[in-house]
Amino acid sequence: MKLDRIRANVVLFAIVLAASAANFAQTPPNFAAIAKQVEPAVVSIDTKRTRNLPIAQGTPRPGDNADIEDFLRRQLQQQPVFGVGSGFIVDKTGYIVTNRHVVAGSGRVLVRLDNGDEFDAKIIGTDLETDIAVLKIEAGRELPTLKFGDAGKIEIGEWVLAIGSPFGLAKTVTAGIISQKRRETPYTSPFQRFIQTDAAVNPGNSGGPLVNLSGEVVGVNSQIATASGEFSGVAFALPSDTTEMVYKQIIANGRVRRGYLGAFLDSVKPEYAKVFGLPEKRGAIIIDIRDKKSAAALAGLQIGDVVTEINGNKIESSNDMISRIAATTPEQSIAVVYFREVGDKLERREVNLKLGERPSNDLPETDTTGRRTLTVSTPTTPKPFGLTVAEYTAAMAETYRFGTQKGLIVRSIDLAHPIADVRNTQGNRALEEGDLIQRINRQTVTDAKTFTDIVSKFKPGDPVVLHLLTYIPQLDATQLKVVQFTVK
Repeated sequence: MKLDRIRANVVLFAIVLAASAANFAQTPPNFAAIAKQVEPAVVSIDTKRTRNLPIAQGTPRPGDNADIEDFLRRQLQQQPVFGVGSGFIVDKTGYIVTNRHVVAGSGRVLVRLDNGDEFDAKIIGTDLETDIAVLKIEAGRELPTLKFGDAGKIEIGEWVLAIGSPFGLAKTVTAGIISQKRRETPYTSPFQRFIQTDAAVNPGNSGGPLVNLSGEVVGVNSQIATASGEFSGVAFALPSDTTEMVYKQIIANGRVRRGYLGAFLDSVKPEYAKVFGLPEKRGAIIIDIRDKKSAAALAGLQIGDVVTEINGNKIESSNDMISRIAATTPEQSIAVVYFREVGDKLERREVNLKLGERPSNDLPETDTTGRRTLTVSTPTTPKPFGLTVAEYTAAMAETYRFGTQKGLIVRSIDLAHPIADVRNTQGNRALEEGDLIQRINRQTVTDAKTFTDIVSKFKPGDPVVLHLLTYIPQLDATQLKVVQFTVK
């Protein structure tokens, strides 16, 4: 009996020990050593710019000595505007990485080191696409640095630290975990696939490092998702692999050189793949080629072609394709696999082409900003697909600017209909008033009756692909737009 009691006590002790070990394993690590290691290479950045502040003054009278230009100058007082951000040293000679938006438009950039020393910084270069900037200070001595880590190896749930100057409070350390990887956010460029974290990041943290438990930089804190302007539990950091590439190119060239196809793109969704009979639910649709001397035009690619592979790598979406093209050196040749609609079939084709260089001031291929914005109305009676359409006629050409094209103009959109919730790659409403519908699921539509007949045959769960033209006033040009959704 005693032996049984002893055995029971041993088992109970083992269970308690295992539970204690499990609880210990779940205890957050001590971050003090990491903070002490990283902080000396993190800097605070103060910027100063000026803006004109209107001031009411007396109106000059005839005969006054001041001319009109002097009068206008006297109406404006220069008011200083101060900004604060963070950064980190990546080279012992004084090169610093931060966010572009921290220093953009600044007349003076002041860098404060961990020990309190201050230096005026020179902006070596910036990259609009990734919001990264490289600064240089002359400290007259070797400086502590941080090493870029491998962002590809981080795991969801892994501990990370964010270090910077939120609200100007230098040397602030916050801890959190990796919430998600390769996150795309609305209205950012295709080159910004963020690390999402719940480490507290606030205004002033921008440009500071996100580090792993080895003290390596895995990201640059760049954005927060917030309704108040302050931290709400969701922060975004540009991965270290992208940041390091941009840094090295700016140091070498003063700017970032990216490959360029010269085609505007949209992503293949399941509805498009099903309607067009694509072998897989992925790829990028060419919706416009404006430059006839671009790599895409010279290679014979056309509007409507669907690119599925580049150099043997599968293309998942428009952003994926843009990233792969941009990561390729300009003037380099690539192999492209694409599908072209020929009659009622899709033909698989291949072409080798030489890339151009992406213009630094060009709109991203998937960017749709700058299109006209029209008021969306709410019809009182149900319409097919929630749309009121009208046949496009010559008399409408001056208003809608589609020339001699054929199709149906979208006159109004029912906000209560699911079609009003269909979004494009940028998160904007996919369908707008003033768009010209030309095809539905590969069938040409030029009158309201045909449109209604086709739409009436759809049932819930059916895929729908609309081919439309949209007018871009800034370019005085039209562009193909593909709207994809499932009937509800």
